Amino acid sequence: MTSSKKRQARKPNTVPVGNGRFYVLMAVLSCAFIALFARAAYLQVDEAERLIGRADSVSIRDKAIVTHRGVIFDRNGVELAVSVPVKSVWMDVTKVMESSPTLAENDWKKLAIIAKKTPQKFKQWIVKRKGRQFVWVARHLDPSTATVVKTLDLPGVYLRDEFRRYYPSAEIAAHLVGFTDVDDKGREGLERAFDAHLSGKHGKEKVRLDLKRRVIEQKEVIEEAQKGQDLYLSIDSRIQALAYKALKTAVLKHRAKSGSLVMLDVNTGEVLALISQPSYNPNRFDSRKPEYTRNAAFVDSFEPGSTAKPFTVASALEAGIVNPNTKIDTRRIKYNGHWVKDITNYDSLDVTGVLKKSSNVGVSKLAHMMSDEDFLYTFYQVGFGVDTASGFPGESAGRFVIRNNWSDIEKATLAYGYGFRVTPAQLAQAYSVLGSQGIKRPMTLLKQEDTPIGEQVLSKNVSRQVISMMETVVGEGGSGQKAKVDGYRIAGKTGTARKAVKGGYGDQYTVFFAGIAPVSDPKIAMAIFVDEPQSEDYYGGQVAAPVFARVAAESLRLLNVKPDQEEAIAKSLIAKGDING
Repeated sequence: MTSSKKRQARKPNTVPVGNGRFYVLMAVLSCAFIALFARAAYLQVDEAERLIGRADSVSIRDKAIVTHRGVIFDRNGVELAVSVPVKSVWMDVTKVMESSPTLAENDWKKLAIIAKKTPQKFKQWIVKRKGRQFVWVARHLDPSTATVVKTLDLPGVYLRDEFRRYYPSAEIAAHLVGFTDVDDKGREGLERAFDAHLSGKHGKEKVRLDLKRRVIEQKEVIEEAQKGQDLYLSIDSRIQALAYKALKTAVLKHRAKSGSLVMLDVNTGEVLALISQPSYNPNRFDSRKPEYTRNAAFVDSFEPGSTAKPFTVASALEAGIVNPNTKIDTRRIKYNGHWVKDITNYDSLDVTGVLKKSSNVGVSKLAHMMSDEDFLYTFYQVGFGVDTASGFPGESAGRFVIRNNWSDIEKATLAYGYGFRVTPAQLAQAYSVLGSQGIKRPMTLLKQEDTPIGEQVLSKNVSRQVISMMETVVGEGGSGQKAKVDGYRIAGKTGTARKAVKGGYGDQYTVFFAGIAPVSDPKIAMAIFVDEPQSEDYYGGQVAAPVFARVAAESLRLLNVKPDQEEAIAKSLIAKGDING
């Protein structure tokens, strides 16, 4: 029984070791692996450089290291122009046409809106640029819009880092600071004048990109980026702001065409404030119209009218033909068939009175008491006829061209501010010469660490005498009483000039006030100009003088200038013996 069961037991199943198909399969697999290994070894060793080169040519690119312009500060370190990082969107048109030739998707419509085009025009715009690999779609996007573009993740559409200029003071310092274009190049104002100084130098680096042109590896820096240099201006943003408000108020109140204000530090030649009206917001492209961006303080020139009379008087004093108390017959007089007369017949005035009452006859007679050279001496010395060398783009030199054979009436009218043209900046510089006791210093828009030496162009004595005379203009009975500042002695001169038209002079006026403060130790010189006031008040003493008073009062306080009016009154009383010294 047992042996029978053994005989019946089945032999277990086994794979025959010597099966031919098995050997064939193993041989094929072995050959395949050997081939793969050989191919891998060949690619890794013999073809490595060529393949790496091909891969690098597709994925490695030179990428710009974007840098920004230097910051523009005022004299106290307040930012007037800064660069802020922004995103711009561009596209590879070739890739776009390959990926989305119809451009019918809703996402593309959103991109069209970002590009400020209708979807149809956007499609036509892209088709016209077929074959190009770089086209700007929109520049300087706000953060929310840039996020939308990133979320869309459209093929061939990419974001790029850029910088956009931002001006915190907006229109208050617009005419002085200027602005840059979309490519960050200075186009107006000091942004243009100092473009090379402010511009940074972009660097370059090698990077590896993925299929979506995202940086996945930074290889090496080829060229280091250099940030633009900072610029410190001479203006005080506090004074600039209050001057802006005062001038704008006057221009609007008197419905004037335009206005300018320039304030200088008489001891350094630094511009503390410079305003032109109407102004514009440099942060907005749509408000940058040529009629608004022109800096009238440097570019426009006008006949200065009576504000030129102090320089006629200064020439007479320099020539030694008169002193402040010399009497002048101010009855009307005729030159070359033209009468020169005053609004009021004063019969006779001393030289101080000639300035106080703004006598056209008086200064005309002073001019004719001098030779042409002596008469023009002061006008040339204070800088009329040449620009201020401030470096401001497009600055005008005015017009001061005297013919060899000029007539008596031309000489007379030039004495009271007709027949030549000056800019508001030139007028401010001329008055600063008087305030600095005859020293002419270069006008500068940059902060100065040291006081410039300057050039003595007028004698100290004559400068003091003229300032003393101009103080009477602001005093009782003078035409500039509205320029008074409580606590401070003010010297200045009003000016009202008819505007020249074809064939003579019309009914439109330009009005001025130029002054110095404080008289005892001058710190500031200021010129205010208003063009074509349309209100009932159209004289310099009514329109421009109040602007001087408002701006000077706050500025002297901000500059910590000690009041000198009470001190002068006390000295006067001591001299009279009314109080004990």
